[in-house]
Amino acid sequence: MLLACATLFACGAGRAVECNFEAQGEGRVAAVVDARSFRLDDGREVKLSGIEVADGAKARAALSALLIGRDVTLRGGDDMPDRYGRQPAYAFLAGSETPVQSELLRQGLALVSPEIPDRSCAAALMAAEAEARQARSGTWAGSSVIKNAESPGDILTAIGRFTVVEGRVLSVRQAGATTYLNFGRNWTRDFAATISRRIVPAFEAAGLAPKSLENRRIRVRGWVEARRGPRIELLRVGQIEVLRGN
Repeated sequence: MLLACATLFACGAGRAVECNFEAQGEGRVAAVVDARSFRLDDGREVKLSGIEVADGAKARAALSALLIGRDVTLRGGDDMPDRYGRQPAYAFLAGSETPVQSELLRQGLALVSPEIPDRSCAAALMAAEAEARQARSGTWAGSSVIKNAESPGDILTAIGRFTVVEGRVLSVRQAGATTYLNFGRNWTRDFAATISRRIVPAFEAAGLAPKSLENRRIRVRGWVEARRGPRIELLRVGQIEVLRGN
């Protein structure tokens, strides 16, 4: 399997670079810190951008097998360290034009984060995630990765965690400065996704006007909160995926 992974990266040469952001330097990986962070031999610590970990233990093992002792090139839109001093970046093995993130997604060990500034990069990573979902690889082998919007109790078990929820929007309502995409009829119990008034123009510009989502099946991703019923706040267009067959 590890040999296959290495081969996959090598085979990426010659294709257009996925997530082709500005170069942020390069180095040799000395250690893997956790499921999506590693340390270079010059002491820099790097956090993989664009993904959320779905299976921490397996993702860390996969990163270790892929990266330790190997040279990587870093790319990203912003190399400002996070509050832990980690440099956010997309990492590419020497000679590869496919980011390490794509391999974790294809193995079903990660989920695509909505915090991706470039649409083509987001599309490439979503395609890798879809490949794992169709093959039922990694965490997708189970039935609990995507939560059913009609099961609010199940969604509440994921409070504070990055989660994917799928279902039909039954109604779209506005209360004050907040728009609610309601997936159930009981607003004190059922799941809803919320959009702040100041964010609505960005969704409209992307062809995702909230009212247009009524009676459509969508997939939303984000961090689950409990506000009466379970909620996911939508801050970026990438958090919504309109499903086929609507």
